[in-house]
Amino acid sequence: MIKKVLAAVVLISLLTVAIVQAVNKNSDVPESTNTTSATKEGLSVGAKAPDFELKTLSGDSVKLSDLKGKKVMLNFWATWCPPCKEEMPAMEKLHKEAGEDLLILAVNIDPHLDVQGFVNENKLTFPILLDTDDTVNEKYQILSIPTTYFIDSKGIIRHVSLGSMEFDEMKELTEKLK
Repeated sequence: MIKKVLAAVVLISLLTVAIVQAVNKNSDVPESTNTTSATKEGLSVGAKAPDFELKTLSGDSVKLSDLKGKKVMLNFWATWCPPCKEEMPAMEKLHKEAGEDLLILAVNIDPHLDVQGFVNENKLTFPILLDTDDTVNEKYQILSIPTTYFIDSKGIIRHVSLGSMEFDEMKELTEKLK
């Protein structure tokens, strides 16, 4: 019995030391390193949206910085994601209603699956971008999908929405963009 208690105390002590060292190691990293601050700035409302270049399903190249002067709704999604599927009809409706005033870009994070089949089945006509090597997904630090960035005509992030949105919310947020 004493051996079991002693073993438990030693195990808990080792676990505590490991946790304390892990926390200390994370706090040793300076917050002002160039990549960390650039990424954090790029994700906050009011900051410049991080630039990227991705291919569409048709093979065309889209570069965010080339879209300066246009309002952009940048949506991250996957074919297997139920909330993503749920908001796609609203995005299509907004795309048709907004016309040239707004560009909807849907960044797919699972391009190894049948994205074209999904697009055909759902009759989507807005640009679908393929993040084949997860660079944009990582740059925007996407932790959950769908995640949508609303970017104004100057390339500034004005709102970030986590989770599925209804048409009225999308329309309201895009109308606030300048």
